Amino acid sequence: MSHQEIDRLKIVQQIEARQITQQDAASQLQLTVRQVRRLVRRYKDNGAEGLISKHRGKVANNRIPDKVRNKALELIRATYPDFSPTFAHEKLTELHELSFSVETLRRWMIDAEIWQSKAVKRARIHPSRPRRSQRGELIQIDGSPHAWFEERGEPCTLIVFIDDATSDLVGLHFAPTETTKAYMETLANYLNQFGRPVSLYSDKHSIFRINHANCEGELTQFSRALKTLDIEPIHANTPQAKGRVERANKTLQDRLVKELRLQNISTIEEANQYLPTYMKQYNRKFGIKPRSSTDAHRKVLHSKTEVKQILSIHHQRKLTKNLSCQLNNIEYQIITKTKGYRLRQSYVTLCEEFNGKMTILQKGSTLKFRTLNQGDAPIPIVDEKTIQHTVEQAKLKQEKSKNNKPKVDHPWKRSYKNTERPAA
Repeated sequence: MSHQEIDRLKIVQQIEARQITQQDAASQLQLTVRQVRRLVRRYKDNGAEGLISKHRGKVANNRIPDKVRNKALELIRATYPDFSPTFAHEKLTELHELSFSVETLRRWMIDAEIWQSKAVKRARIHPSRPRRSQRGELIQIDGSPHAWFEERGEPCTLIVFIDDATSDLVGLHFAPTETTKAYMETLANYLNQFGRPVSLYSDKHSIFRINHANCEGELTQFSRALKTLDIEPIHANTPQAKGRVERANKTLQDRLVKELRLQNISTIEEANQYLPTYMKQYNRKFGIKPRSSTDAHRKVLHSKTEVKQILSIHHQRKLTKNLSCQLNNIEYQIITKTKGYRLRQSYVTLCEEFNGKMTILQKGSTLKFRTLNQGDAPIPIVDEKTIQHTVEQAKLKQEKSKNNKPKVDHPWKRSYKNTERPAA
């Protein structure tokens, strides 16, 4: 007998001994008087065994058939072997029309040794910050380097924009590495779709701020673009401070990786085409309703051409007497209808777009120019986030040219002994 049945036996025996009434017994057992009468009748007919449940040892009427359990486990082993029970349950119910609870599937997977239960870690306490009330008030941004295509492709970086008020993904973009170009391209798509947010919340990476003590107050290319667009940059002191985008990265590294596998996507181009569809699925599941129905986004005041120029790399140069300047070993000369005396020794801004297009501005006006001399581009400076991609590109370049033999007079072929020295 169970503990509950033993307690019932004691109370039924007290009823038989006329120590308590059936009404009092019903109150103690939290049953109705009618149910107590049934227990007394069964005790009189069969003794203590009459109080044992008739369902014990029998199969429950609502038990899920074994064929459903076996089918679910076969699908998991074949298609979703590394999916968590929650994610696997979503796929089984959506794509295969199987019906059972998440916890039932979790128990099946643990019993079949497909999933191992995890010990709950002791959480570190961080003070929570309430969400913003309106869409577009605070957009958290971050880059997530990961093996997104697993063994099907090279590791790359996912740029993530998430709205603080709703936890909606508002910008996703795959790029080889976390660079200014990647963030500017994601911001361009965001501006085109939603408008200008009030602020962007990022970490203190050198893309967003200059961390050198002697350069305090100077702007990076990205922060200069935000200032022009009137978007407030905010820098978090710790990763936990922008926890919503950090948690979103963790979710994406689990779920998006497996969705890309199911879609058989293995390139950055294919993945970027799929991201709008995935963002809708993610937002339906994880997005919440903002406290305020007011949208804080503002209209973009600049034209599309001006936005492209803002979201490009700017270089300041001083024109020579013949109205020329240099950038990356390329000389540009301004073309004017007059002699251009007013432009001599003046400063111009060279806007270098990521597609290679160059625009030269002087006090907001576009200047016509021509290219005079073009040399080899200088060796770019890389950091810890871009060096891996640079090495991979060098390997590909060397693989293509491994059979090309340098010419005899190539600098690598010159010997110090054979170098002609000037006469003394």
